[in-house]
Amino acid sequence: MKKVVEGSHAVSEAARLARVEVIAAYPITPQTHIVEALSEYCSNGTLNARFINVESEHSAMAAVIGASSGGARAFTASSSHGLAYMHEMLHWASAARLPIVMAEVNRALGPGWNIWTDQTDSLAQRDTGWIQLYCEDGQETLDTTLLAFRLAETINLPVMVVLDAFFLSHTFEPIDIPEQEQVDRFLPSPDPRLRLDTAAPNAFNQLVTPAAYMEMRYNTQLAMEEAVRRYDLIEKEFKAIFDRVYGPVEAVHCENAEIIIVTTGTVTGTCRQVLAELRARGERVGLFKLKMFRPFPAEIIRRHLGCAHKIAVVDRNFSFGAGGIFTQEIRAALCNLAPHPQVFGFIAGLGGRDITPETLAEIYNETKNRSAPAEESIWIGLNQEIVESWRN
Repeated sequence: MKKVVEGSHAVSEAARLARVEVIAAYPITPQTHIVEALSEYCSNGTLNARFINVESEHSAMAAVIGASSGGARAFTASSSHGLAYMHEMLHWASAARLPIVMAEVNRALGPGWNIWTDQTDSLAQRDTGWIQLYCEDGQETLDTTLLAFRLAETINLPVMVVLDAFFLSHTFEPIDIPEQEQVDRFLPSPDPRLRLDTAAPNAFNQLVTPAAYMEMRYNTQLAMEEAVRRYDLIEKEFKAIFDRVYGPVEAVHCENAEIIIVTTGTVTGTCRQVLAELRARGERVGLFKLKMFRPFPAEIIRRHLGCAHKIAVVDRNFSFGAGGIFTQEIRAALCNLAPHPQVFGFIAGLGGRDITPETLAEIYNETKNRSAPAEESIWIGLNQEIVESWRN
């Protein structure tokens, strides 16, 4: 069934179709619409689930950890400072190997106070042991949420479904909403190997000595490594039912490209337009969309990007004192290739600033016209008057 749906409600519809059993959330712009819709579904009987109102995001994650430990399919959503407030509990969720799914609406961190998009909030959680999947449009958001539950419950790791604030979360577009019977075929009821059960007592989250702690962390890493293969297998099943597929990455005209532009999230859609215009002029350029960031698909990246002459990475994020986060990881993945491409890192669109076709054309021309990056991170579209006023 085709409906014109807001991006946030694409997540809500997916959680409803997934037959989520426990939802705990605290409202924060711009994710609030997701849990508002789900609270309505719970109150009017559309969804047979328990909605837990909590006093903070820290408590929201604690609540879904408890629910998931009891074997329930659990969901939450957050953004920005709310996600940062959850940070401690994110480690608990992944180390306990709980298949929680969370929608994370990318929003800038303050101060200054800003409710618009950039990716620094989710990327600041990249070492917590959560799988991270970034979405380009509303359809991909709905589908990825369904895929996330299946993946989480297959390998027992939590999954973060990431979407841009406002450009995606508050934009309406036509979306194919599957039938419940289709989703039930793809996503069976959860059947965890271990759960809190008075009839079968177990001890959970106990003190672990140095004799066993490393092995626990190694097993989590093995699950992360397994996630890429499992994701491909799960998507094949998804495609057989819904006739849609995304992949952990998408390579467009990368086979013989001299320059490849790397994007994530909604900027990918804009870059598709720019790519078509550049190729119509005879430019040998490709587009590489990175959907899966954790686990980092390094081998796939080397396969698609290793033969290019130059790579231009668009980062809507920044790690202070280091650079764009996607740029850093792509450089690390390619560094041992001989020879390896020159990787140009561009910082653009922080705090919700538009990344326009002109912005992407500037990024392409800067990459094409230089033999090597002028700086570790090239900031695009800065207002120098504002920069100087703050410096003084």
